[in-house]
Amino acid sequence: MQLKDIKPAKGSTHARKRLGRGNSSGTGTTAGRGTKGQLSRSGGGKGDAFEGGQNPLHQRLPKLPGFKNINRKAYRPLNVARLEAAFNAGDTVNAETLLEKGLTKSLSTPVKILGDGTISKKLTVAVEKVSASAKEKIETAGGTVEETGNVKPAKKAGKKAAAKPAEKAAESKPAEK
Repeated sequence: MQLKDIKPAKGSTHARKRLGRGNSSGTGTTAGRGTKGQLSRSGGGKGDAFEGGQNPLHQRLPKLPGFKNINRKAYRPLNVARLEAAFNAGDTVNAETLLEKGLTKSLSTPVKILGDGTISKKLTVAVEKVSASAKEKIETAGGTVEETGNVKPAKKAGKKAAAKPAEKAAESKPAEK
């Protein structure tokens, strides 16, 4: 027996239907698609992604991976090596002094001190955040660290809220005649 002798079992295969090859074939004219309608047209049908009117999977999923955290706080990173180069012993490191030295561009941008490099000067550091390694290096050099945090200012009472206590006080007094 050779490869050329292998054939499918008798009756296991059927000839392909030849559509649109004359009326006498039984599948001429409309080629088995019916008379009219969406499915009889070329390219007809709803497509592979159609889910019966439900929002399809490819539209339910986000276009790009990941997401943007709307509560993210962007800190300006500064290493202790930069503080060593810019400040003298005994100086205070805060948002104002960092802006004066040109290490930050804005008072509104919070600063985080990171621990890359070495520091030998005694500094008083008062910024929003300090990494554990930076805190250890600054305190080992004899300095102090104070994390000011990122505290949002309290919301001011609106005009209506401020007017209400005065109105209540006026109502509680008896009317004079």
